[in-house]
Amino acid sequence: MGQRQYFGTDGIRGHVGEAPITAEFALRLGNAAGRVLAQDNQRTVLIGKDTRLSGYMLEAALQAGLIAAGANAQLLGPIPTPGVAQLVKQTGACAGIVISASHNPHHDNGFKFFSAAGEKLSDGVEQAIEDALADTFFNCPPDMLGKASRMVDAGARYLDFCQASVSEGFHLRGLRLVLDCAHGATYKLAPQLFAGLGAEVYSTGVAPDGLNINSECGSTHPRALQAAVLEQNADIGIAFDGDGDRLMLVDRGGGILDGDDLLHLLAAVWHQQGRLRGPVVGTLMTNFALEKRFAELGIPFERANVGDRFVHERLVSLDGMLGGEASGHILCLDRAGTGDALVNALQVLEALQTSGRSAADWRESMPRFPQQTVNVRVPRGARPLQSERVQAERARIETLLAGRGRLVLRASGTEPLVRVTVEAESADEVAELASTLAQAVSSAAQASSAA
Repeated sequence: MGQRQYFGTDGIRGHVGEAPITAEFALRLGNAAGRVLAQDNQRTVLIGKDTRLSGYMLEAALQAGLIAAGANAQLLGPIPTPGVAQLVKQTGACAGIVISASHNPHHDNGFKFFSAAGEKLSDGVEQAIEDALADTFFNCPPDMLGKASRMVDAGARYLDFCQASVSEGFHLRGLRLVLDCAHGATYKLAPQLFAGLGAEVYSTGVAPDGLNINSECGSTHPRALQAAVLEQNADIGIAFDGDGDRLMLVDRGGGILDGDDLLHLLAAVWHQQGRLRGPVVGTLMTNFALEKRFAELGIPFERANVGDRFVHERLVSLDGMLGGEASGHILCLDRAGTGDALVNALQVLEALQTSGRSAADWRESMPRFPQQTVNVRVPRGARPLQSERVQAERARIETLLAGRGRLVLRASGTEPLVRVTVEAESADEVAELASTLAQAVSSAAQASSAA
């Protein structure tokens, strides 16, 4: 197998109009995916998208490539990414493709793939698609071409799945709720879901024009939601990202609950209920306060590399069910096989009701450790992390912080940077230790590049 050129940790992504996010590439990608993913007894691939203007272009090209390869394309229209994953399983399709760049601006787009099981493709299948991309474009004989159709009730099917994720009799009557849908894929479905459960809903970010997705709104820009919650005197606010796989909460006082807060709330309530299974999985960047809090509660905790793909793999390997990142990408694997912001929002609201405590109370019960990350730019080819001085300084700081803080030292996978992250109870100590280690990395990098 050749070297992977296009697939990253979350599908294929880039700037629209620049390779690989072009109509020509989407045509070839659909053709390659059709050849690899379509089976003799099931040749239908579901295609969903968010609200980006470029989605029309990429959808048409992707569809043509699939049909030329003999696969059927079933179009879902704008729908959250996890909705595609769920509908693939529900309909027995051979695969699903989402045209989205998640929380990125409108000028970016990409392709996310799901297997017949509604999970991200394995490395081997992604490599097979890349290998097929290198082959000549394949056109079936005229009588073997695929067909295109549209699933007109895709949104309704997905909402039924979301509503079934909570306990029978669960409702939101009496709750005043603000939703920020980021002008993205949840813009129709989220208000319907929460209003249907009885909440009084005020919605923002629900007027997509193809260019305003994630623009100063949604889970990556929660200030808009904070202001709306205070203005509407709401009980709680929920912000989604452009493709509906991340969320942030805002309490009635305007305080933000990020992914670490939500993991704390869900794990604590589910642990008490006996629902929690296996360890909770965070990432290298999960705040040390959460790890410390879980130790106090007797909840096992593990860390994975940054990225929901790695969190998912770790959960599966440990037979766990709950994990996520501070970005709000949460995995509740006993309810959904991928990060599903609508399902997760319902799980959080149900856990809040069960606990009898407010969102603000939960947020305040886990004060964060000050954290600082210093990005040290290094010459290409330099290997400062192998330096004896850096390793000695790292060991000294880790010993100093043992049991009361944390150090993460890692090279960026995409840029010539070494990231130095320090957490501890004292902000002054964090700044001092991060600066000291960053200087050691910089000096070692310069020395290794000059050698």
